[in-house]
Amino acid sequence: MDGAGAGGDLDAVAVGQLHAWGIPYDSDASEAVAVIVAELAANAVTHGRVPGRDFELRLALVTGGVRVEVTDSRSGSRPPGPGDVRAPLPLAESGRGLVVVDAVADRWEVLDREPPGKTVRAEVDVPGWLSLVRRA
Repeated sequence: MDGAGAGGDLDAVAVGQLHAWGIPYDSDASEAVAVIVAELAANAVTHGRVPGRDFELRLALVTGGVRVEVTDSRSGSRPPGPGDVRAPLPLAESGRGLVVVDAVADRWEVLDREPPGKTVRAEVDVPGWLSLVRRA
């Protein structure tokens, strides 16, 4: 999935894909993935946008759960990774995206990408994931 200016639309698409894989719309995993997709897509549009290039969203069933990856093509400074994210000041207008991802994801990381850019990868555990893999 590619996104040029999306957060709300992409999280709906992501939740629809999870539902197709057998993860119900109102499940904890589905809600967590929707939040992660919305936050990472917003970050990619705000901080990772390069004129003429979109970002990429990937969803995958992995051992134990669902993986969300958002890749952009902006080089330069990397966002903080797990353990390095700091909560913004109470009246700050931005800076909460990765705080939310850190709170909702079971695991996440920031990876360099070749050609220039980065990928933020987050995983959400899904109880009963093996039955999903057999069905898919």
